[in-house]
Amino acid sequence: MKQTEALDILKSGYNVFLTGAPGSGKTFLLNKYIEYLKKNNITVSVTASTGIAATHMGGTTLHSWSGIGIKEEFDEREIKKICTKGYLRKKIKKANVLIIDEISMIKASQFEAVNKICQYIKRSQRPFGGIQVVCSGDFFQLPPVVKPVANYLVDQQPSLSNSTKNEFIWEKNQKIFTSESNVWKEMNMKICYLDEQYRTKDKNLYQILNCIRENNIEKSKNLLLENLKKIPLLKKNIFTKLYTHNVDVDSINYAELSKIKGKEYFYQMTSKGNHLVVEILKKSCLAPEKLILKKDAEVMFIKNNFEAGYVNGTQGKIIGFAEGDFPIVKTHEGKKITVKYADWNVEEEDSAVAGISQIPLRLAWAITVHKSQGMNLDSAEIDLSKCFLEGMGYVALSRLKSLNGLKLVGINNLAFCVNSKALEIDKKFRKLSENAVHEMNKMSFFAIKKRQKLFIKYLES
Repeated sequence: MKQTEALDILKSGYNVFLTGAPGSGKTFLLNKYIEYLKKNNITVSVTASTGIAATHMGGTTLHSWSGIGIKEEFDEREIKKICTKGYLRKKIKKANVLIIDEISMIKASQFEAVNKICQYIKRSQRPFGGIQVVCSGDFFQLPPVVKPVANYLVDQQPSLSNSTKNEFIWEKNQKIFTSESNVWKEMNMKICYLDEQYRTKDKNLYQILNCIRENNIEKSKNLLLENLKKIPLLKKNIFTKLYTHNVDVDSINYAELSKIKGKEYFYQMTSKGNHLVVEILKKSCLAPEKLILKKDAEVMFIKNNFEAGYVNGTQGKIIGFAEGDFPIVKTHEGKKITVKYADWNVEEEDSAVAGISQIPLRLAWAITVHKSQGMNLDSAEIDLSKCFLEGMGYVALSRLKSLNGLKLVGINNLAFCVNSKALEIDKKFRKLSENAVHEMNKMSFFAIKKRQKLFIKYLES
């Protein structure tokens, strides 16, 4: 499908899943649609599965927008409790259109929970309470992160309620992708599979990515290695390093920090409450237990704070320290922010089961592949020798505009693998997208425009 065809479908009011290979213009098209809605004074909520992806469209995370936070499983009581929050009710009542970017990293259970919250607040049994939902993403990219917490560890915590235990237990047979959820089937989604390429004009890189999408492991690996032999080693500075594990990223970041002369500032995480839940919170929020900063350090925010002017994924540089040793960050957009401590809590019955507090920053010379989703990079040093998830290599390589910008320092065979479920549903998406194009082609130009005008009038009423 072409972008113009997809935009016509979006304007017609359908629930839409916008997909296609990296660089096919999904985010660009979403921004075009957001611009169209705002021009017509329609309230649109812009969200994504990660803070970085959300910043590309000036939005927030779906978790923050809906109030679900870090939880993954919800019962009816918990849904109703979320819906009592006044600011959430006001926001969701006003929403006419909900954009969800990087949908591949949203779990089916979370997608279902957001649907129920919208239905409850909108007082409508229609999917998402009648809000037009536009999902965007690529299921060949990284799946939702699951917390590898052993059941027996949770069972050893008799003081925890069953609902809190369930928050941290991953059942192997659960539905993972949002397309497997019950509400997805009810939404009558129009699939818009974009097949044009805008990010890269490098035909070799495009061919490699397509081979990975087809799960042709040997061919994609050989093509990559053969092409890299023909490319001279990069002489220019590489500003971004992508690694699969946090431990490697941390090692690189602290090595870069040590090169900076000047005073070190130390920030120690504090915690309270149930030990197991504290440990899981530490992994979920990505805040380091001991944070060391210096002036000129590259950093990334790891929490949303709209009042203070940052979201999870905002990047910048330390330009100084305020009274009380609070770091001052100048973001890449030019905003100066004095950063104070932030809290992460898990609550039950309005009381905290556990909580942690830390300066919401991480060093950011190197980032994980997970955090790179949605980025466009001129150059990168990439190590895929420790890939542990299908789709990791695909995500990392697809961040690049050209193979000329790649410095590959390691790779394994899993880097060329994609999720078997993703392969299966991708075939269905291609067919459904063809059907959507066929249906639109049967409509006259005037019929399409009439439907689009009627949809805007419906939203205005």
